[in-house]
Amino acid sequence: MAESMRGLHRTHRCGELSAANAGEMVTVMGWVQKNRNKGGLVFVDVRDRSGIIQVVFEEGKADADLIAKAAGLRSEYVVAVVGKVEKRSGAVNEHISTGEIEVIPSELRVLSESATPPFPIEENSRTKEELRLKYRYLDLRRPDLQRNLMMRSQVATLTRQFLADEGFLEIETPILGKSTPEGARDYLVPSRVHPGSFYGLPQSPQLFKQLLMCSGYDRYFQIAKCFRDEDLRADRQPEFTQIDMELSFVDVDDVIDVNERLLAKLFRDVLGVEVSLPIPRMTWQEAMDRYGSDKPDTRFGMELTDVTETVKDFDFVVFKGAVENGGSVRGINVKGQGGMPRKKIDKLVSFAKDYGAKGLAYIAIQEDGSFKSSFAKFMTEEQSKNLIDAMAGEAGDLLLFAADKNKVVWDVLGALRVELAKQLELLDKNEYSFVWITEFPLLEWSEEQNRYTAMHHPFTMPMEEDLQYLDSDPGRVRAKAYDITLNGNEIGGGSIRIFQNEIQEKMFEVLGFTKEQAHSQFGFLLDAFRYGVPPHAGLAYGLDRMVMLMAKEDSIRDVIAFPKIKDASCLMTDAPGEVDEKQLLELGLALAEEDTEVAEETEEG
Repeated sequence: MAESMRGLHRTHRCGELSAANAGEMVTVMGWVQKNRNKGGLVFVDVRDRSGIIQVVFEEGKADADLIAKAAGLRSEYVVAVVGKVEKRSGAVNEHISTGEIEVIPSELRVLSESATPPFPIEENSRTKEELRLKYRYLDLRRPDLQRNLMMRSQVATLTRQFLADEGFLEIETPILGKSTPEGARDYLVPSRVHPGSFYGLPQSPQLFKQLLMCSGYDRYFQIAKCFRDEDLRADRQPEFTQIDMELSFVDVDDVIDVNERLLAKLFRDVLGVEVSLPIPRMTWQEAMDRYGSDKPDTRFGMELTDVTETVKDFDFVVFKGAVENGGSVRGINVKGQGGMPRKKIDKLVSFAKDYGAKGLAYIAIQEDGSFKSSFAKFMTEEQSKNLIDAMAGEAGDLLLFAADKNKVVWDVLGALRVELAKQLELLDKNEYSFVWITEFPLLEWSEEQNRYTAMHHPFTMPMEEDLQYLDSDPGRVRAKAYDITLNGNEIGGGSIRIFQNEIQEKMFEVLGFTKEQAHSQFGFLLDAFRYGVPPHAGLAYGLDRMVMLMAKEDSIRDVIAFPKIKDASCLMTDAPGEVDEKQLLELGLALAEEDTEVAEETEEG
């Protein structure tokens, strides 16, 4: 039977008590973590978000009714305990912050009873994620998830204070906006008042924050909810949170400076980790050439080596074909793995094929200096020596090679070096390795659309010295864009924006927009630019991803209170769901009948 809280006021959270409180009368409230009944002695662990406190009901110190009541407590009952803090008479528990003390109760109230939970409420739960997400409100009671969400709250609070102190204004931008076909797929919201018209949920506050710069607000930030209707991975969700900012009258160094100081503060105050400033910078080209990735993990070596010149005269058709088609041959040196079993190498070949490789060539150098190779018969003795030297190969090393177009080679070896680092346990989650990636290509060619598309977005400023190539060689143009990466993850990105009309019009032209199309999609921004626009720039962090790395988690689901699963559904609420016919009629919508034949083909295919 649940009891009232009348007359009781919580004095402390459970984990806030310490030996300094010995002798004090306290009132704590929380959930029963564990109940151990030793006859006339009952130990009850009470838990709240701050930690656990042990409450001891003992004959001679508590009356029989109180002990009997305590003996009847079950896991997850909500209780209030009034009692005196004493130093433990038994062994100290070094695993909890309150391990030196216990509470000797004078009063116990059961505020709420609980059914038996479908899984234990414990750290590092082994319960399947699907079950935990179905009962997410119980999963969120786990101390490790609570620490993650408290860390997230701390990061948001510190960010707000830091940016406010730097002269930024927190301004909200609309959630219901206009859909733009560029970029990822929008979530659409039908309008009842405007039948047949739809709002697009924001993928970012990009256009509005640029308008705020036009409006003279100088420095803006927002912790903004954003939406993208795209396929999910461990570090993606259909709705996510950005720390979004925009600054006027700045260039690249100004944006990087304020953000380096923000990162240093967050990691110092939240984790006690000192970020060495300035953070290293690397151009996009250097990152791709050395690591095969524009978000390189620099915690370990195994860098890519371009051996195209070394192998250009080999008779090996795979190498020869790549060179003749304007591609490259590159390799990585996996130190000390020359004795890797053939079966394991075959698995690496399969892994490489998943990233677009036709195969993976290798040289395994034995401890005696001899070697085994998948293409030994296509090399002379001198050629093999030159190739091993080019790769800085030594006895006991495994050399792996990919040959194809540059993009394929980068993708394959970039992913392979990270996979090998995982297998060889080279990744230290206690190490935080930041890198700025700069000078991205402004544009990338889309085979699907048969035109150039913006690598970031259409408002990114080209490098001034590359403006001359916009007409003659658009693929050569670099952007004044910058990403901040951490341990092989992009945690934030931004750019200097175009603020001159003639450059913006040229950018739309290169992207294949007519003036009418550009005005149809972005007219309100282009109109605003006619009335005096300052030079401006911005950056946005993925808050979820940043906190995931700070908390040493592998999925952003572990730092979001109520996440979706891979098909963008919520196991707890069963969203998305069907709606009433009446709601559809009000919106002027009708659901299309599914084509049975098409559905069957899709299932078979």
